[in-house]
Amino acid sequence: MGFGDLKSPAGLQVLNDYLADKSYIEGFVPSQADVAVFEAISGPPPADLCHALRWYNHIKSYEKEKASLPGVKKALGKYGPADMEDTTGNGATDSKDDDDIDLFGSDDEEESEEAKRLREERLAQYESKKAKKPALVAKSSILLDVKPWDDETDMAKLEECVRSIQADGLVWGSSKLVPVGYGIKKLQIQCVVEDDKVGTDMLEEQITAFEDYVQSMDVAAFNKI
Repeated sequence: MGFGDLKSPAGLQVLNDYLADKSYIEGFVPSQADVAVFEAISGPPPADLCHALRWYNHIKSYEKEKASLPGVKKALGKYGPADMEDTTGNGATDSKDDDDIDLFGSDDEEESEEAKRLREERLAQYESKKAKKPALVAKSSILLDVKPWDDETDMAKLEECVRSIQADGLVWGSSKLVPVGYGIKKLQIQCVVEDDKVGTDMLEEQITAFEDYVQSMDVAAFNKI
Protein backbone atom coordinates (compact mmCIF):
# COMPACT_ATOMS: atom_id res chain seq x y z
CA MET A 1 0.00 0.00 0.00
CA GLY A 2 0.99 3.65 -0.13
CA PHE A 3 1.01 6.65 -2.43
CA GLY A 4 4.73 6.78 -3.10
CA ASP A 5 6.48 10.10 -2.61
CA LEU A 6 3.69 12.64 -1.99
CA LYS A 7 6.12 15.51 -2.57
CA SER A 8 6.57 14.36 -6.19
CA PRO A 9 4.15 14.82 -9.14
CA ALA A 10 3.88 11.03 -9.47
CA GLY A 11 2.82 10.61 -5.84
CA LEU A 12 0.26 13.42 -6.09
CA GLN A 13 -1.15 11.82 -9.25
CA VAL A 14 -1.63 8.52 -7.37
CA LEU A 15 -3.40 10.44 -4.58
CA ASN A 16 -5.63 12.25 -7.11
CA ASP A 17 -6.64 8.97 -8.80
CA TYR A 18 -7.30 7.37 -5.39
CA LEU A 19 -9.63 10.24 -4.37
CA ALA A 20 -11.57 10.25 -7.66
CA ASP A 21 -14.40 8.29 -6.02
CA LYS A 22 -13.65 9.00 -2.36
CA SER A 23 -14.19 11.96 -0.03
CA TYR A 24 -11.62 10.83 2.53
CA ILE A 25 -8.56 8.56 2.77
CA GLU A 26 -10.54 6.11 4.92
CA GLY A 27 -14.26 5.90 5.68
CA PHE A 28 -16.85 8.63 5.32
CA VAL A 29 -15.65 11.28 7.81
CA PRO A 30 -12.35 13.13 8.32
CA SER A 31 -9.95 11.05 10.44
CA GLN A 32 -6.33 10.69 11.48
CA ALA A 33 -5.76 8.91 8.15
CA ASP A 34 -6.45 12.21 6.37
CA VAL A 35 -4.18 14.06 8.82
CA ALA A 36 -1.28 11.64 8.16
CA VAL A 37 -1.51 12.05 4.39
CA PHE A 38 -2.16 15.81 4.59
CA GLU A 39 0.99 16.33 6.66
CA ALA A 40 3.05 14.40 4.10
CA ILE A 41 2.18 16.90 1.35
CA SER A 42 4.34 20.00 1.03
CA GLY A 43 1.52 22.25 -0.21
CA PRO A 44 -1.72 22.41 -2.24
CA PRO A 45 -1.78 20.05 -5.24
CA PRO A 46 -1.90 21.74 -8.68
CA ALA A 47 -5.31 22.72 -10.05
CA ASP A 48 -5.34 19.97 -12.70
CA LEU A 49 -5.38 17.38 -9.87
CA CYS A 50 -8.87 18.50 -8.89
CA HIS A 51 -9.73 15.51 -6.66
CA ALA A 52 -6.56 15.90 -4.59
CA LEU A 53 -6.99 19.68 -4.41
CA ARG A 54 -10.62 19.38 -3.32
CA TRP A 55 -9.60 16.94 -0.56
CA TYR A 56 -6.62 19.08 0.50
CA ASN A 57 -8.73 22.24 0.89
CA HIS A 58 -11.39 20.34 2.82
CA ILE A 59 -8.93 18.76 5.28
CA LYS A 60 -7.12 22.10 5.66
CA SER A 61 -10.35 23.53 7.07
CA TYR A 62 -9.94 21.12 10.02
CA GLU A 63 -6.48 22.52 10.90
CA LYS A 64 -7.45 23.52 14.45
CA GLU A 65 -9.41 20.32 15.05
CA LYS A 66 -7.06 17.72 13.57
CA ALA A 67 -5.89 16.40 16.94
CA SER A 68 -9.49 15.58 17.87
CA LEU A 69 -10.36 13.76 14.62
CA PRO A 70 -11.19 10.07 15.13
CA GLY A 71 -8.88 7.16 14.52
CA VAL A 72 -5.23 6.37 15.22
CA LYS A 73 -2.55 7.77 12.95
CA LYS A 74 -0.60 5.00 11.24
CA ALA A 75 2.52 4.97 9.09
CA LEU A 76 1.97 6.68 5.75
CA GLY A 77 2.60 3.45 3.87
CA LYS A 78 -0.48 1.90 5.50
CA TYR A 79 -2.79 4.14 3.43
CA GLY A 80 -3.57 4.29 -0.26
CA PRO A 81 -4.15 1.84 -3.11
CA ALA A 82 -3.37 -1.76 -2.25
CA ASP A 83 -1.37 -2.36 -5.45
CA MET A 84 1.01 0.56 -4.84
CA GLU A 85 4.48 -0.17 -3.46
CA ASP A 86 5.28 1.60 -0.21
CA THR A 87 8.30 3.85 -0.87
CA THR A 88 7.95 6.04 2.22
CA GLY A 89 10.78 4.29 4.05
CA ASN A 90 8.49 3.01 6.78
CA GLY A 91 7.61 -0.23 5.05
CA ALA A 92 10.60 -2.22 6.32
CA THR A 93 10.16 -1.03 9.88
CA ASP A 94 6.46 -1.74 9.86
CA SER A 95 7.07 -5.19 8.45
CA LYS A 96 9.58 -5.93 11.20
CA ASP A 97 7.13 -4.73 13.84
CA ASP A 98 4.44 -6.95 12.37
CA ASP A 99 6.77 -9.94 12.48
CA ASP A 100 7.51 -9.28 16.14
CA ILE A 101 3.81 -9.21 16.93
CA ASP A 102 3.25 -12.44 15.01
CA LEU A 103 5.74 -14.22 17.31
CA PHE A 104 3.25 -13.79 20.13
CA GLY A 105 0.22 -14.49 17.98
CA SER A 106 -2.46 -13.40 20.44
CA ASP A 107 -2.60 -9.64 19.64
CA ASP A 108 -3.71 -10.08 16.03
CA GLU A 109 -6.19 -12.78 17.00
CA GLU A 110 -7.70 -10.59 19.72
CA GLU A 111 -7.97 -7.64 17.33
CA SER A 112 -9.63 -9.84 14.72
CA GLU A 113 -12.16 -11.12 17.25
CA GLU A 114 -12.82 -7.57 18.44
CA ALA A 115 -13.28 -6.34 14.85
CA LYS A 116 -15.63 -9.24 14.14
CA ARG A 117 -17.68 -8.44 17.25
CA LEU A 118 -17.93 -4.76 16.27
CA ARG A 119 -19.03 -5.66 12.73
CA GLU A 120 -21.73 -7.95 14.06
CA GLU A 121 -22.98 -5.27 16.46
CA ARG A 122 -23.09 -2.64 13.71
CA LEU A 123 -24.84 -5.03 11.35
CA ALA A 124 -27.47 -5.72 14.01
CA GLN A 125 -27.92 -1.99 14.60
CA TYR A 126 -28.24 -1.42 10.85
CA GLU A 127 -30.86 -4.12 10.47
CA SER A 128 -32.76 -2.69 13.44
CA LYS A 129 -32.78 0.77 11.89
CA LYS A 130 -33.95 -0.62 8.55
CA ALA A 131 -36.90 -2.23 10.28
CA LYS A 132 -38.06 1.13 11.60
CA LYS A 133 -39.87 3.70 9.53
CA PRO A 134 -37.27 6.16 8.19
CA ALA A 135 -37.50 9.74 9.34
CA LEU A 136 -38.44 12.40 6.82
CA VAL A 137 -35.28 13.92 5.33
CA ALA A 138 -35.49 17.59 4.37
CA LYS A 139 -33.99 18.17 0.92
CA SER A 140 -33.50 21.13 -1.38
CA SER A 141 -32.92 21.55 -5.10
CA ILE A 142 -30.27 24.18 -5.82
CA LEU A 143 -29.29 25.76 -9.14
CA LEU A 144 -25.77 27.19 -9.10
CA ASP A 145 -24.12 29.68 -11.43
CA VAL A 146 -20.37 29.12 -11.58
CA LYS A 147 -18.50 31.88 -13.41
CA PRO A 148 -15.04 31.51 -15.00
CA TRP A 149 -12.35 34.17 -15.23
CA ASP A 150 -12.57 34.72 -18.99
CA ASP A 151 -13.46 33.18 -22.33
CA GLU A 152 -10.22 31.13 -22.35
CA THR A 153 -11.11 29.13 -19.23
CA ASP A 154 -11.45 25.39 -19.90
CA MET A 155 -15.13 24.95 -19.02
CA ALA A 156 -14.99 21.15 -19.28
CA LYS A 157 -12.24 21.10 -16.67
CA LEU A 158 -14.17 23.60 -14.53
CA GLU A 159 -17.21 21.34 -14.52
CA GLU A 160 -15.04 18.29 -13.75
CA CYS A 161 -13.65 20.12 -10.71
CA VAL A 162 -17.13 21.08 -9.50
CA ARG A 163 -18.45 17.52 -9.86
CA SER A 164 -15.40 16.17 -8.02
CA ILE A 165 -16.83 17.65 -4.82
CA GLN A 166 -18.44 14.78 -2.94
CA ALA A 167 -20.27 14.77 0.35
CA ASP A 168 -22.86 12.71 2.14
CA GLY A 169 -26.22 14.22 1.18
CA LEU A 170 -25.02 15.83 -2.09
CA VAL A 171 -26.11 14.63 -5.55
CA TRP A 172 -25.11 16.49 -8.72
CA GLY A 173 -27.62 16.77 -11.56
CA SER A 174 -27.80 18.24 -15.04
CA SER A 175 -25.74 21.18 -16.25
CA LYS A 176 -25.38 23.55 -19.19
CA LEU A 177 -23.25 26.46 -20.36
CA VAL A 178 -25.03 29.82 -20.47
CA PRO A 179 -23.60 32.83 -22.39
CA VAL A 180 -23.00 35.92 -20.27
CA GLY A 181 -21.37 38.20 -22.87
CA TYR A 182 -18.07 38.87 -24.64
CA GLY A 183 -17.71 35.20 -25.51
CA ILE A 184 -17.77 34.17 -21.85
CA LYS A 185 -20.05 31.35 -20.68
CA LYS A 186 -20.94 30.37 -17.14
CA LEU A 187 -21.63 26.87 -15.88
CA GLN A 188 -25.18 26.41 -14.62
CA ILE A 189 -25.44 23.17 -12.64
CA GLN A 190 -28.20 21.55 -10.59
CA CYS A 191 -27.76 19.64 -7.35
CA VAL A 192 -29.96 18.11 -4.66
CA VAL A 193 -28.81 18.35 -1.05
CA GLU A 194 -29.94 17.09 2.33
CA ASP A 195 -30.43 20.30 4.32
CA ASP A 196 -28.92 18.96 7.55
CA LYS A 197 -25.72 17.82 5.82
CA VAL A 198 -24.91 20.23 2.98
CA GLY A 199 -25.30 24.01 2.80
CA THR A 200 -24.61 26.66 0.17
CA ASP A 201 -21.73 28.06 2.23
CA MET A 202 -19.93 24.73 2.07
CA LEU A 203 -20.56 24.46 -1.68
CA GLU A 204 -19.28 27.98 -2.30
CA GLU A 205 -16.15 27.40 -0.22
CA GLN A 206 -15.22 24.21 -2.03
CA ILE A 207 -16.13 25.39 -5.54
CA THR A 208 -14.26 28.71 -5.30
CA ALA A 209 -11.22 26.80 -3.98
CA PHE A 210 -10.60 25.85 -7.63
CA GLU A 211 -9.33 29.38 -8.13
CA ASP A 212 -7.49 28.66 -11.38
CA TYR A 213 -10.86 28.12 -13.07
CA VAL A 214 -13.56 29.69 -10.88
CA GLN A 215 -14.06 33.43 -10.39
CA SER A 216 -17.26 33.19 -8.33
CA MET A 217 -20.34 31.11 -7.50
CA ASP A 218 -23.92 32.32 -7.06
CA VAL A 219 -27.16 30.57 -6.11
CA ALA A 220 -29.51 31.07 -9.05
CA ALA A 221 -32.45 29.14 -7.56
CA PHE A 222 -33.19 27.38 -4.28
CA ASN A 223 -36.29 25.23 -3.79
CA LYS A 224 -37.36 22.94 -0.97
CA ILE A 225 -38.33 19.45 -2.09
